[in-house]
Amino acid sequence: MAFTLKLPAPWESRGWRAKIRDRERVEPPHVTIMHKAKAWRFGLRTQQFLDAEPDPREIPDEVLEATRADLSLLRQAWDRMYPENPIVSKTPKKPKAKRKHKWHK
Repeated sequence: MAFTLKLPAPWESRGWRAKIRDRERVEPPHVTIMHKAKAWRFGLRTQQFLDAEPDPREIPDEVLEATRADLSLLRQAWDRMYPENPIVSKTPKKPKAKRKHKWHK
């Protein structure tokens, strides 16, 4: 089930939405900011837009600020929805130890 971020007034009534959609498990973690037929994917790891089009400058500053303000909530929702593609790996990889050859002391 999709996760919808509540945007401050008056943006929702003007047609703006911010959602983590269903069936996005293989994509980079992102929230989709939508207005009418346009959609922008905003990366939850990088905090950058994943696409050049449509132009991200079309998003009102207040909508983008509200989305950034709730990054922690969005990241938790993503990890809950897509545990196989978490924002941050649950088990950090340990660096491999260098192998010493028998002839090195």
